[in-house]
Amino acid sequence: MSTPDFPLPTDLPRPVDDGAADHLQGMVLPKLVLTGTNGRDTDLGALKGTWAIYVYPMTGRPGVPLPDGWDEIPGARGCTPQSCSFRDHRKDLDQLDCGIFGLSTQTSDYQREAHDRLHLPFELLSDTSLQMKQTLRLPTFTVEGMELYKRLTLIIRDGSIVKVFYPIFPSDRNVGDVLAWLHADAHARH
Repeated sequence: MSTPDFPLPTDLPRPVDDGAADHLQGMVLPKLVLTGTNGRDTDLGALKGTWAIYVYPMTGRPGVPLPDGWDEIPGARGCTPQSCSFRDHRKDLDQLDCGIFGLSTQTSDYQREAHDRLHLPFELLSDTSLQMKQTLRLPTFTVEGMELYKRLTLIIRDGSIVKVFYPIFPSDRNVGDVLAWLHADAHARH
């Protein structure tokens, strides 16, 4: 699945698991306060229940070129299709009592354009100061002078990371993997 404005090319390079997220599963989140597209602050360390947080490099905008070489960076392309797939499966996540956030290094103002244009029924969180990199050692890459997060998804339960999806490819299939894991986890716990 891809969106009309940002179709996924079929020849994108597949990211490899470089081990940069191996340390995350089992970590307890410290106090991490990030601002959402609704203007409110969210403390990730204080979240109760189960949450999927998909971390993405950056969303593009219609009519604005992506950084030079974007399609050659493994795993970079696909933020809009990933967001749309989580949007389209919001009810499935709700049925599994799983909240959702998107997260990038872009400002809330920049994210708000994508949030509104894509009609996202959840908030995008802004981490312009790279708090997640500093406290959790999330993997990043640099392009055109911007340090951006590599794409990954964290499943957090009551402040602890219980599952990490990394690397993610293609991005629009991530929500299916998350839902499959949540179903299996719910079955295993009951």
